[in-house]
Amino acid sequence: MFTSEQMRAARMLVRWEQRDLAERSGVSLPTVKRLEAKPGAVSAYDSTLAAIRSALESAGVEFIDANGGGPGVRLRR
Repeated sequence: MFTSEQMRAARMLVRWEQRDLAERSGVSLPTVKRLEAKPGAVSAYDSTLAAIRSALESAGVEFIDANGGGPGVRLRR
């Protein structure tokens, strides 16, 4: 599970536009826009979330769980 805020931040870390994320994940651009627009936990089919997360992780993003400081993202070294 990840949030729309994490999704936007991850996309910015790899300098992708929403269209880039859509193309690399195989998810439609309107879906990417919708998921990023609503604050909080992203709600979509598991396959959609997995495709988005996989595309971002393949680009070097690590998703950080909420561990007292809140959820986040960072680039792998």
